[in-house]
Amino acid sequence: MADRRKSKIKLIKLYEILRTETDSDHALTTYDLIERMDKLGIVCDRRTLSSDIDDLNSVGLSVHVKRDGHKKAYYVDDNAFSVPELKILIDAVQAASFIPEDMSAEIIEKLSALGGTHREEVLKGNQVAFNTRKHTNRDVLLTVGVINKAISEHKKISFYYFDLNENKERVYRKSKRRYKESPAALVFNDDNYYVVCYSTKHRKQLNYRVDRMDVVRIEEEFAAHETGILADNLSEYTKQAFRMFSGEPEEITIEFSDSLTGVIFDKFGENTHIERLSDKKCRTTVSVQISPTFFGWLFQFGNELNVVHPNKLQKLYKEKLMEIH
Repeated sequence: MADRRKSKIKLIKLYEILRTETDSDHALTTYDLIERMDKLGIVCDRRTLSSDIDDLNSVGLSVHVKRDGHKKAYYVDDNAFSVPELKILIDAVQAASFIPEDMSAEIIEKLSALGGTHREEVLKGNQVAFNTRKHTNRDVLLTVGVINKAISEHKKISFYYFDLNENKERVYRKSKRRYKESPAALVFNDDNYYVVCYSTKHRKQLNYRVDRMDVVRIEEEFAAHETGILADNLSEYTKQAFRMFSGEPEEITIEFSDSLTGVIFDKFGENTHIERLSDKKCRTTVSVQISPTFFGWLFQFGNELNVVHPNKLQKLYKEKLMEIH
């Protein structure tokens, strides 16, 4: 029984070495592997190593063999993520303002390790700290875990919700009385993480920033049935609510300089139909939620973008412009 246990440990350690230290460009020879196993206090020789490799392959772990001069060399090249995939994930963590700086470093360390020893060094040596707006709520991962569990169990959540004052102190809304909502989904938008909820009290969808939530709990009460409808239509809801925030949804037609075509695609998606009116002017009809945020987005483009329909919105847009002059 003891010999069988040692054999299992030997195979586990052997594969661990191959998985973390090798890839198609960095194979380990028989001598290299024997040396590493010896440092772990595990007896291994040329005769048994070949048999151990066969055992690993027999259970589908795919240990490859190649020639290194006159020697055999072994490697594992089945990393779950490629370097470009890990780079994208690492950059996303760095860009996400809701993840505190020290926590970002911990997550990036784990992501880099997924690439194996050699790729890890490449990933760590190619980082740019481009987000200087990191928030400081270290409970954010715990909060995400609780919300995700509540969504899967179709339960309501309760929580405190706060803002920050000029001294970076938490100022709780509703005099620190708990909110109780039905969570439908977690949504990442503009470097922040939100939970989209259906509010039974207000009979509409509401968004809460995860990094502004505190002491989140799962309630015994089941979530409102509207959360299922909201989740099924989440793509359409987020397209409106997170691009233009709260307000009444409406179909509008805008005309704009063709130099803003990329801006329109970025805001409304690349499936947006755009009609060319002239050499320098285009038009499109999109669905937005009319709100101060929407007007703020319009104002930044001046005369290069104008509302042409409906007439009431065109008139309101002109009135808003007059207010700021």
